[in-house]
Amino acid sequence: ISQFFSRLTERFVNGVDILMDTFWRIWTDLLDVLGIDASNLTHYFSPAAIANNPTRALLLIGAILLAYWFLSLFLGFFFYLLHMLFGRFFWIARVALFTLSCVYILQKYEGDPEHAVLPLCFVVAVYFMTGPVGFYWRRNSSSSLEEKMDHLDSQIRLLNIRLSRVIESLDRGSDQ
Repeated sequence: ISQFFSRLTERFVNGVDILMDTFWRIWTDLLDVLGIDASNLTHYFSPAAIANNPTRALLLIGAILLAYWFLSLFLGFFFYLLHMLFGRFFWIARVALFTLSCVYILQKYEGDPEHAVLPLCFVVAVYFMTGPVGFYWRRNSSSSLEEKMDHLDSQIRLLNIRLSRVIESLDRGSDQ
């Protein structure tokens, strides 16, 4: 049984590696189109290179913002699709993806646990972002501000009516 799970995790890790390699190639091609040499990204992060060429800093900031936008679009679409597929059982898919991500990271950095900390923190952050505070949950349950204000106004009216009834009944009780 342990050999089966060992092979299963190896194949899972290889599949995720291929997927990540594909995403990395797409990202480097996109950076090449923008004029950023993706083969030597550390050169762009050095303070001396940014100080000597301020346009490079602007390109770096643009690339980071583009990466954030691309990642948020991908995660938003992916989790919206999962939410549509699983419906009320979306939490099961979240837990399964979280577990598989942790297994992948722990298997990948098996000999070097210090390097596994940052990816695990990222996975935990994505897990919490896809929870009840995430965009997909708020989008489905939120309505316009005017509708919320109307609902709140009606709740206040009902509360005032109930309060006046309680005060009237207390007044009647003290009069008798």
